[in-house]
Amino acid sequence: MAKTPSTMLALGTRAPDFRLPDTEGAVVSRDDSATAPGLLVMFLCNHCPYVQHIRGGLADFAREYRAKGLAIVAINANDVSQYPEDGPEDMKEQASRNGWTFPYLYDETQEVARSYDAACTPDLFLFDADQKLVYRGQLDDSRPQRKDFGNDLPVTGKDLRAAIDMVLAGKRPDPNQKFSIGCNIKWKAE
Repeated sequence: MAKTPSTMLALGTRAPDFRLPDTEGAVVSRDDSATAPGLLVMFLCNHCPYVQHIRGGLADFAREYRAKGLAIVAINANDVSQYPEDGPEDMKEQASRNGWTFPYLYDETQEVARSYDAACTPDLFLFDADQKLVYRGQLDDSRPQRKDFGNDLPVTGKDLRAAIDMVLAGKRPDPNQKFSIGCNIKWKAE
């Protein structure tokens, strides 16, 4: 398991476009959230221990913030030829098992992940009502407990929650943000 940091895409970047299938085969696009007060785009996958560490908390987190109008999508861009457990059928099972009510999208070509400059799972991008990037970074300071790293901190989502609360209040989040840490996205061979 590699510890890969997010690349910290420049604040103010417009949300790159996407049109991807969800676990039911419906196509979801960036523009579906054009009237939302904010858009959270999360790059996740099924097998990553960092995602497994937060997956339960993501369900409650998403229900809470979707009820406040936040648009939320998760995107899996891993190469399924290397990691078949990250394929669409397993994505559907993961979403169901964890009670995820947000669309979980499959980026088979990896073009969307590249357009977001996504580097790891989880990699989190929060856009305001104008679809301008206002937060990119970690969910919180919690990490999966491993023999060589990790901690016993609970998953609270405090960093992302603070940013979302600012966006929903029509304010700008603090620009001093901590990068996310996770498994690297499994890119296809060039």
